[in-house]
Amino acid sequence: MPETEAAGMAGGCGLSDICEYETNKVVRIRSVKYGTLKCAIHLVVVLYVGFVLVTDKRYQKQDSVISSVHTKVKGVVEADNRIWDTAEYTLPMQGVNSFFVITNIIRTEKQVQGFCAEYPSPRTICSTDKVCKKGHAAPQSNGIQTGRCVNYNSTLRTCEVAAWCPVESERNAPEPAVLNSAENFTVLIKNNIHFPAFDHTVKNIVPGFNVSCTFNRFTDPQCPIFRLGDIFQATRENFSEVAIQGGIMGIEINWNCNLDKWAYHCTPRYGFRRLDDKKATEALYPGYNFRFAKYFKLPDGREERMLIKAYGIRFDVLVFGKGGKFNIFEVMVYIGSVLSYFGLAVLVIDFLITSYVYPCCKGSVVKKYYLGKKSESVIGPRSAVMYVSFVDSEHILLVDCVLRSSLQKAKGQIVEMQQSGRSLRDVQLPVLVSQNPEELPLLNRSGKSDPESVPWCVCGRCYSMAKLKEQLCCRQSKGPCVTAASLFARLVLSRPTLEFILLYKEPLLDLHSADINDKLRHGAYAQYIHWRFGSGEIESYVVIPSCCKQTIREMYPSKDGKYSGF
Repeated sequence: MPETEAAGMAGGCGLSDICEYETNKVVRIRSVKYGTLKCAIHLVVVLYVGFVLVTDKRYQKQDSVISSVHTKVKGVVEADNRIWDTAEYTLPMQGVNSFFVITNIIRTEKQVQGFCAEYPSPRTICSTDKVCKKGHAAPQSNGIQTGRCVNYNSTLRTCEVAAWCPVESERNAPEPAVLNSAENFTVLIKNNIHFPAFDHTVKNIVPGFNVSCTFNRFTDPQCPIFRLGDIFQATRENFSEVAIQGGIMGIEINWNCNLDKWAYHCTPRYGFRRLDDKKATEALYPGYNFRFAKYFKLPDGREERMLIKAYGIRFDVLVFGKGGKFNIFEVMVYIGSVLSYFGLAVLVIDFLITSYVYPCCKGSVVKKYYLGKKSESVIGPRSAVMYVSFVDSEHILLVDCVLRSSLQKAKGQIVEMQQSGRSLRDVQLPVLVSQNPEELPLLNRSGKSDPESVPWCVCGRCYSMAKLKEQLCCRQSKGPCVTAASLFARLVLSRPTLEFILLYKEPLLDLHSADINDKLRHGAYAQYIHWRFGSGEIESYVVIPSCCKQTIREMYPSKDGKYSGF
């Protein structure tokens, strides 16, 4: 590197640079049209940013709710010749934050352990004992078959099972539902929420609320007592129809809280939706039901039970929401993120001024003046980057100038010391005595280049090249050619060496394929580059001497005699 250039680089890292500041050049255009457009775009951005800041509360830090739910169902109804109270038609929670209300029921009373006929079905109807398999228990059966075929009634015979007898006989839910009047039941929902980030707790029931209220979306939207029939009406569902097979209903509680003192607001909003698939067919088990039993002890010591298949509605209470409180860091982050929006004015106006597609700006004087002030056109570099290595030199040269003559005579810049190869200057290069008869004619060839046709050759083995960048010899001064070195033959030309390298990269490569010579030739090029230049980023810009390139091509020729370069 020249001393002046090195001194310039050293000066660029001086202490004085710390006290300097660089900024981009700004071109100010005095134009009413473009100035008005800029102000209009900035005004739209300000309005949009302000609107989002207020409506989305981007000035607040947000936190999600942690919730707990407690429910109480109230109501009494007379049905099925008995009085049903809360203990009869409500059961323990079937899930988290849920409660279940029985609306329909099938009872099988006085069941005891014993042997009885199975309920008739295509798999249990029989005519002889051969149809019944002893010890067989189908997933939908009531017990384990004994292997006997017995009378179910006066007309049907079914397989006998060991089970709770008599088995459940009714398969379809009664219509109308037994507890069809359950739509008048009410449920009180207690919901406590907590915002951990702000250590703030809120309840949906305020002290002194009217215990006789009933929720109404318009007249009393904060009442926590809900009539079951009103919940179904809000979802446009018919309670009497759902009560037959049962279903699943969701009660949504949405908390959207503003915890700032100057605008405090934290009250729930209630919503309802049906959660089960009301279009399910009988095969997909529509509705919602399950079985449970009540057990008794008979005087003789036997155990008796009453099996109850309960249809009903499960209510899932779904609580979600968030709370926010003013936070200066959130404001700063939001403002910083929207500052880029003001660059839209520059983008739009630059497009209008510089675009040749926009109709109103074609041939504009302002455009030419603006481009002249803002942009500076320069001619790009026309030279190519090439790296050269000579066997009688210890260095790698970088040539990046426009070639006026052969690359052999071009002046280059030393970029680094040659590490991967050793200098062959003043060394008598021995000729390799190869074991491969096919290599002997090439290694021992005595052909020399014509000094008149190849004046830039100094090793005596170069071939004429049409392109200036390919006119390169392996040496700078007269001496033996590198292709005569035994090391060149072993590293670059040796077929076993190249085959080993190819198989190392591609273990399943077919060494007898039609294009194997092309792969070996390219491998030889790569071997020479690694030998003389080492591995690195410059591999793609290396120029191989004419003598080396031609020797490799003669050893591994192309089928059509054409070479596209490497």
